[in-house]
Amino acid sequence: MNIRSLTRGDGVVIGAAVLLFIASFLDIYSADGAPDSYDFPSAWSSGPILMGVVLAGIIGAALVIISRGLPQVPKVAGLDLGQVGVAFTVFAAWSALGNMIDPSSGVNNMGGFGDDGLDAGIGLILALVGSLVLAAAAVATPLVPALQAALIPAPKPAAPQPYGAQPPGGYGYPGAPGAQQQPYGAQPQPGQPFGAAQPQQAQAQPPAPEFSPFWFAVPVARPLFAEDGSPTPIAELAPGTWYLAVEQRGAALVAQTQDGRRGVLQDTTGIQRG
Repeated sequence: MNIRSLTRGDGVVIGAAVLLFIASFLDIYSADGAPDSYDFPSAWSSGPILMGVVLAGIIGAALVIISRGLPQVPKVAGLDLGQVGVAFTVFAAWSALGNMIDPSSGVNNMGGFGDDGLDAGIGLILALVGSLVLAAAAVATPLVPALQAALIPAPKPAAPQPYGAQPPGGYGYPGAPGAQQQPYGAQPQPGQPFGAAQPQQAQAQPPAPEFSPFWFAVPVARPLFAEDGSPTPIAELAPGTWYLAVEQRGAALVAQTQDGRRGVLQDTTGIQRG
């Protein structure tokens, strides 16, 4: 998975999931009349809190993050993986709120810690905070542009070579094994008039194309389609990663990914040029 495809909203989701995991090891109950040495249980000792809050929230966060790194998000019961993850996070927040309102649940009439019974502990409070932040970030990321910005800014790309140019040492490049060159200051070959151009030099150079390749980044994830016009995407361009535009076709761009694949980016609105 390309971590540069993660957004700021994804970073909030990951942070909230970590907070939820930490909260699962803390006391879920507290009581005014309990001695300081009393060991209250954590979420791992409570099936409803563990399954309905902690694991539901962490699973939801994992599904949301994984869905960002897949070129084509799979469907689960007609919903894509990210939507299922959002549903899990909302369910976790709802369950945490219910446990916070009534922490002692069915045992609040059994006594044991005075008239006040059991109250919510630090673990349950942090679980509520973490699950609410988790659900809010998962729901708001596709809707709030500020959360769609790249979590890790992409490094500034080097200046691109002209499209079709070979790297130093490549075929036809000066200094390449296949390129025949005369030493500096050498005289023309026998049989040629002095000052005559060599065959390679006599060839007319093709005119420079009007389009100059450039680096660009997309503001949000966008599909890259095959050059033959197939409707199925061959890749997904992720925000925070630089891609090379090698050709322009009307309003669309022919882009090259870092692994060498080429395709057509049909939606070029809002792209950032390097």
